[in-house]
Amino acid sequence: MSIARTTALSAALGLALLAIPGTAQAQERQVKITGFGAMSGVVRSFGINSKAALEAAADRINRSGGVTLGDGAKGKIVIEFLDDRCNAEEGISVLRRIASSEALVAVGPTCSNVAEPLFGILQKKFGDAGDTGLQFPIFTDVAIKIGLAKISEWAFRNVPNETEMYATLFKWLKATKPNLKTIYGGVEENFAHSRATWYAVMKEVAAKEGFEIKGESKWLLEDTNFSNQAREAKKAEADIIAIAAHPFSTCGMLKEMARQGVKPKLLIGLTSSSSTETLQGCAGEAEAIIIPTSFAPINDQARAAADAVSKFKGSLDLHSGAAWENVFILKKIIEEQKVMAKPDTVKADREKIRAGLAKLTVTDGLIGKSKRTPDREAIKPYLFVHAKAGKWEVLHTPAVN
Repeated sequence: MSIARTTALSAALGLALLAIPGTAQAQERQVKITGFGAMSGVVRSFGINSKAALEAAADRINRSGGVTLGDGAKGKIVIEFLDDRCNAEEGISVLRRIASSEALVAVGPTCSNVAEPLFGILQKKFGDAGDTGLQFPIFTDVAIKIGLAKISEWAFRNVPNETEMYATLFKWLKATKPNLKTIYGGVEENFAHSRATWYAVMKEVAAKEGFEIKGESKWLLEDTNFSNQAREAKKAEADIIAIAAHPFSTCGMLKEMARQGVKPKLLIGLTSSSSTETLQGCAGEAEAIIIPTSFAPINDQARAAADAVSKFKGSLDLHSGAAWENVFILKKIIEEQKVMAKPDTVKADREKIRAGLAKLTVTDGLIGKSKRTPDREAIKPYLFVHAKAGKWEVLHTPAVN
């Protein structure tokens, strides 16, 4: 056989081998994770940041060798992100669309008013043949209203416990600032998270610590005029004003308070407002506001993650930080549960991921380890930050592991 003919035959065989399943190139499979949340509307920044965090985390994993699948093949994490516009009906529609795809798990949603009814369409108890609910694992990064994961055994959350965070905050304030005696609230009445945090968390734990509640002002997430609310707050003359609202309306209220000369001795904010968006919208008016949060760039790992997310045009906060953590937690589960990521193993792989999430008792996070509860919630480390000169600075670290 001539040298030329041998070379040609070898090349042809090489090309043929590349086309045969089981070769190194064909072995790399896609591990599809779909995020969903608000990419439009007033709270769109949360979805934008979650998307960036998911993509940045996946990029970090893929560049480090990807995910080892059940048969030893290498998997590449592929992220898709869908917009539910913070609307419950659209969220349910988006989830059904995700479940009909080859996605193995979903990360989201942004809004608690989407998460609550959405979890309701899932199978409530795994393995219940009489329950025709959707059998698809969801690992929530943002929606934070207390206790939602208990709705379904397919629902899991990596969000902080606001009851514990604000209870610790008010206990700390009572001990360190005994001159503060009264509190007044401001709340977004049409947003599930804001309502729950003021009425069921802030208001209750403040009263338990002996603070006198002087009332509350109410508004809507989309409102732009806060003149009446600021006037009510001024009339109350409370030592503390606690604002249970997201960045857009928090800034609206703070700016109107400044215009009317409302000057409480202390401001407290909603966890979700410990974000870049608040400082971009009203850094001056938010100066010194105190907020409990489960993320701050306090160590090398957290700073590196924040830098990575910024390259994907997002910022890292307690919500997008959870999205980043979720991807690494899912990588670990996929490897431990021997997920295959093949078109004919989608159902089995989803069940494996659900089982892996259910078994977790502790997870690694950006600022410390989080404990997992039997009802599929997280007990995350947290700290208190305050706004100083256009930045969030750590004020107190009561529970960082």
